[in-house]
Amino acid sequence: MFSDYAKSKLDQLIATMLVILMALMVLNVTWQVTSRYVFKDPSSFTDELSRYMLIWVGMLGAAYVAGKNEHLAIDIILNSLREKLQKKVLILVSVLVLAFALTVMVIGGSNLVYITFILAQKSAALQIPLAYVYGIIPFSGILVCYYQAFTIVQLTQSLKSAE
Repeated sequence: MFSDYAKSKLDQLIATMLVILMALMVLNVTWQVTSRYVFKDPSSFTDELSRYMLIWVGMLGAAYVAGKNEHLAIDIILNSLREKLQKKVLILVSVLVLAFALTVMVIGGSNLVYITFILAQKSAALQIPLAYVYGIIPFSGILVCYYQAFTIVQLTQSLKSAE
């Protein structure tokens, strides 16, 4: 479950999804600008679509960065600690991030998706259910939880092997 191979494949899949989403977003915005300024007839759906793609890129990007352990961190105090204590602090941080992702992103995001699905809310221009747009929140939360659990297992194993 927590193999390096599985994690690297997941990283590749998410990176590919991010590249595709970014490329589609660039094409979408390019079409918006072209239709507005060249054809003088702005497209009605591109603004909303780019907004939703930005949400997806942001949420998937956050999960990807969490998996690479490249998220924003203030590590001045951490770097001054002994290696064993550093690993213990990193485990604590990973547990806290996992708890946040589980409660806010997975549980809270699932509730948001459920409510918007039950209320049958649709986007104004695209007329797609907003539950599809918001579905990225619990999905990214699951990815963050997986990555944090992976990090916890690795750090715990390295602590045990150092003893």
